[in-house]
Amino acid sequence: MQPTLLIVDDEKPTREGLRAALEDHYDVYIAEDAATAMSLLEQEHFDVMLTDFRLPNEDGMKLIARAKSLPKPPICILMTAYGSEELAVEAMRKGADDYIAKGRMQIDELEMRINRALKQQNLEAENVSLKKQLSKKFGVENIIGESPRIREILEIVQQVAPTRATILILGESGTGKELIAKAIHQLSPRAKHPLVTVHCAALSPTLLESELFGHEKGAFTGAHERRIGRFEQAQGGTLFLDEIGEIDQATQVKLLRFLSERTFERVGSNKTLTADVRVVTATNKDLEEMVNAGTFREDLYFRLKVVELVMPPLRERMEDVPLLAHTFLREFARENEKKINEFSPEAMEALMHYCWPGNVRELRTAIEHAVVLCRENKIILRDLPQNVRTGFSKLGNSTSPLTAEPTTVGEAEKQMMMRALKECDGNRSEAAKKIGMSRRTFHRRLRKYGLEDF
Repeated sequence: MQPTLLIVDDEKPTREGLRAALEDHYDVYIAEDAATAMSLLEQEHFDVMLTDFRLPNEDGMKLIARAKSLPKPPICILMTAYGSEELAVEAMRKGADDYIAKGRMQIDELEMRINRALKQQNLEAENVSLKKQLSKKFGVENIIGESPRIREILEIVQQVAPTRATILILGESGTGKELIAKAIHQLSPRAKHPLVTVHCAALSPTLLESELFGHEKGAFTGAHERRIGRFEQAQGGTLFLDEIGEIDQATQVKLLRFLSERTFERVGSNKTLTADVRVVTATNKDLEEMVNAGTFREDLYFRLKVVELVMPPLRERMEDVPLLAHTFLREFARENEKKINEFSPEAMEALMHYCWPGNVRELRTAIEHAVVLCRENKIILRDLPQNVRTGFSKLGNSTSPLTAEPTTVGEAEKQMMMRALKECDGNRSEAAKKIGMSRRTFHRRLRKYGLEDF
């Protein structure tokens, strides 16, 4: 489809001459004054408007200003026989994309300028589209759930993202803490700057300190050259420290200093550096318990939790399981080029009655497993992982209180805890670990369900 072009000039020979010269490459419309031009602009979308400066009743620059106020404004090029640098500057200030003197205008040059402006417009449209795609990929749209707990978290994320506040994200493994960190960054004014992620548990204390703050050449054995740390890499953006509960005391001190003063030194250097970096952290550990045990600094803990977000385990939002399962089904069916679009009632019931100790991550893996093994156009019980099938079979074949069908999410969690305690011979720490729950949360739930003496 050819680009649409509107030519506005009160001189008929100029209008018709330009139309004849350009209509082979453009879908050309003409107007003799600003009123006619605006009427056309409001009825049709034009890619380019070429307008004379001198028009009856209203000059070309005022017409450009009005055209640029439209929801989808055209590229605007101003023509005039009264060329001057001052007029060119004023035209650009009013919104003109280019400026050309009629007395020296060549059709080849005019077409070149129009094409250049169209390419620039297409590039800008692609950038907008890319930003929307990135927002969808990393923003709240990628966090799936309709449960009250998830809705509350997403509301807080949208409220705190534009601020500079340090944020601590708590929750069991697999609950989506990193997705929340990415959403916070993407919805913040820092989105155009880097989001740098460090998994603290994956590095030894010495390596972690160097990774975060950098080091100078010769700072330690193997330091053959200067290294820029993650704080410097994240300049202007966000540093996400996952598994923050794993950092040692020396690194805690350095991190506390940065949060207090925004300053740090590379390992092996006395030069103080600064960085404009927002810090977001996450952990599956109970930091308050670690503070009480003396393994995590209390002052750092309070610095990190200016805003605290607690990601609920999947077993506490089981109403989101069908939505998550169908989302993952579409994703993996597309990746594996399979036409699978639903779950059998029995398969969905099994998904709804499994306790999901690995949370959303485990559910995602289970659906991928099912898609790969599926032989029909829907997921059936046989396609699900064995642990999901086994739990469902026990549930269906027993009438004992421990395995009877739960009627609520709370009842399902209670039964899961009772089962874990039974399998661990009453050892509460082992039972909590088995189902992926912190010891403190486990004890709190025991009191909630009246299971202290179980």
